[in-house]
Amino acid sequence: MDGNGRWANRRGLKRTEGHAAGEEALWDATLGALELGVEWFTVYAFSTENWRRPVDEVRFLMNFNESLLLRRRDWLNDLGVRVRFIGRRNWRVPRRLLRQIEEAEALTRHNRRMTLSFAFNYGGRAEIVDAVQRIVEDRIPASKIDEKTIARYLYAPDMPDPDLVIRTSGEFRTSNFLLWEIAYAELVFMDTLWPDFRREHLFQAIREYQGRARRFGGARDLVAGDGDEGDDREDGADTQPQTELDTGLDTGPRHSIAGGA
Repeated sequence: MDGNGRWANRRGLKRTEGHAAGEEALWDATLGALELGVEWFTVYAFSTENWRRPVDEVRFLMNFNESLLLRRRDWLNDLGVRVRFIGRRNWRVPRRLLRQIEEAEALTRHNRRMTLSFAFNYGGRAEIVDAVQRIVEDRIPASKIDEKTIARYLYAPDMPDPDLVIRTSGEFRTSNFLLWEIAYAELVFMDTLWPDFRREHLFQAIREYQGRARRFGGARDLVAGDGDEGDDREDGADTQPQTELDTGLDTGPRHSIAGGA
């Protein structure tokens, strides 16, 4: 959810006003994801690097996220959305906010219509470091460690790997977001600043996703009539996930992500 500060600066407002304006974008995108039948929707709310921002801005974000949970958790629960937080829950996060996080997760834990994950106090490298440390603590022999082992020790081992990553605000980087999980995700970059993001932008990104062939490291040959003269890139069988949608989008991602911090 990137671009809040720039959105505010362009309007002569405080950066915190941009964060507040981003709330409407979050909920409209969430409703859009529900409309499409997306099962997992993850947003990058606060990174481990964001602690470097001005103290007043960090304080606002801590209070804002607490207020957001208090105001919206019942609404999300009524919609059948399961709320999850991934990231470090350490001394840096205020205890009151940690309590609200735990209560929101407990309230919505049985919901399965969609899982809305907030990457909060999150960093992709930090997640991998934390996973490795836990593996060492559990005394797992080096010969027994493989990709599946590491995946089991990530913050949300039940979360499927992302199909689509949407980066807003015209930046062309992943910003330490889900580094392990997005190995084969499709990336869509948009110039739209987060407070201006709406479900129509989500639909646009998914339409772009639908036009791509996902091969996951393998390869396939296309025959005449397939819309191409052939393709020998090392990527594999087209295994794009199928999701029935009611907005004219026939196939879409199971796990769509709006990222950036």
